Amino acid sequence: MTTIAKVLATDSEVRLNTRKEPFNLLRWFSLVSMLVIGTVAVALGAVSTRFVITESVQRDALLTSQFIQAIASAEVHHVSIPNVRTMGELLDPRKDMDFPDVDPLSRVSARGEFLDHIANLPDVILVNIYAPDRMVIWSTNPALMGITIHGNEDLDRAFNSKISVSTAYHGVDRSRMEQKFLEPPKYAFIENYIPLFDADGSTVTAMVEIYKEPQDLINRMERGLVLIWLATALGGGLIYLGLYWIVRRAAILLATQQKQLITNETFVALGEVSSAVAHSLRNPLANIRSSAELAIEFDSGPAHGNINDIIGQVDRMSKWVRELLQSLRPLNDEAEPVNLVAALHDSLMAYEHQINKAKVNVVFEPDQTPMVLSQHVQLTQLLSSLLSNAVEAMDGGGTLTIQIEPRDAQHVSVRVSDTGKGMSEEERTMAFRPFFTTKQGGLGVGLVLVERIMERFGGAVTLDSSEGEGTTVRLSFVLAP
Repeated sequence: MTTIAKVLATDSEVRLNTRKEPFNLLRWFSLVSMLVIGTVAVALGAVSTRFVITESVQRDALLTSQFIQAIASAEVHHVSIPNVRTMGELLDPRKDMDFPDVDPLSRVSARGEFLDHIANLPDVILVNIYAPDRMVIWSTNPALMGITIHGNEDLDRAFNSKISVSTAYHGVDRSRMEQKFLEPPKYAFIENYIPLFDADGSTVTAMVEIYKEPQDLINRMERGLVLIWLATALGGGLIYLGLYWIVRRAAILLATQQKQLITNETFVALGEVSSAVAHSLRNPLANIRSSAELAIEFDSGPAHGNINDIIGQVDRMSKWVRELLQSLRPLNDEAEPVNLVAALHDSLMAYEHQINKAKVNVVFEPDQTPMVLSQHVQLTQLLSSLLSNAVEAMDGGGTLTIQIEPRDAQHVSVRVSDTGKGMSEEERTMAFRPFFTTKQGGLGVGLVLVERIMERFGGAVTLDSSEGEGTTVRLSFVLAP
């Protein structure tokens, strides 16, 4: 027998361990939505960051290019050099003899003024000017003059495309010969290639390379990036919290509906079985009681006490049948205003004999008479069930306290407390389950019926109990308008 029990216990443990956990909607949504929203937020932040940096650098490059070209044109006109010559053609000293139509002094003056303007531009840390053969014909760093630069893709692209090219750097590239700064940049810097053309505008005659460290622009970009990432994080967080709140409400609603569905299915199944059993028991119980009553009239001997026991047990079974049918009957009655104090008084009057017999002291001094939404019959029924439980819990006497407590403008509570034996933690958690009872001979449907009636009319019931300290049941009612 012991071996069989061990085998059954082991099989039960295996089934419990292999049982799949139910799908947790809220947990999976939290993980998946956080991953998706986080990915989208990071992607948007990265795209926005790239856009801000690119647009800021391109805008600065455009302004610098326009300014350089304007200076070049102005200096050429300032020294009255013929329009057939441009500053780009005059910058390479190696070609001074190729332009006999230009006065040498005017050429030197124009070139000197242009280079002086370039060297003193705000935020400039290095300027290089390249000839078409990629040789540095002038630089703010004299050590670079005369050096030919090869393999510079940005420089080649600027010469070939004939448009300005800009690149942002966060550190000096040691592999690039032209990045020889007299004072290394402290932060990020920008490299601009600005082409200068001939008089026809078709050939690049010189390329101005300007390294700038625009601190004001960098500060503005940093503030913009901080705002972008803060807005992205805040937006992602608000979206996540909003969706989480919606899904959490949905999960709670689904769990409540699932619980209600299971409860309804349980009551339907119990109702079908219990109704069949109860109706089948009614007639035999009635016949047994009638026969016992007839027998007690003709027998006053030793069997008299046994016959009384038969009648008592039949009455108890009949009470079970009535309670069972009542607990499983659908609650479809419409709510109506009911005087809560009057219902309490009616229930106390109905249990006056049992209360006195059990030597229970009742404390009930209402200072208000609220009207609540319920049904008088059903309200009296649930109050009677609570009073019955309280009186039976105080079989050696005690105090039954009933208090009416206003909760808010729309609800009122009734607290029914006894000084009986109370319940353990396990018993308290099982109290509202059908057919669970701690009373000998009890059916275990009283509190189930109380909960169903309260929920039917928008109320609620809670129970607080400790072993040896008594039990308190709190009923929350909706006030009648």
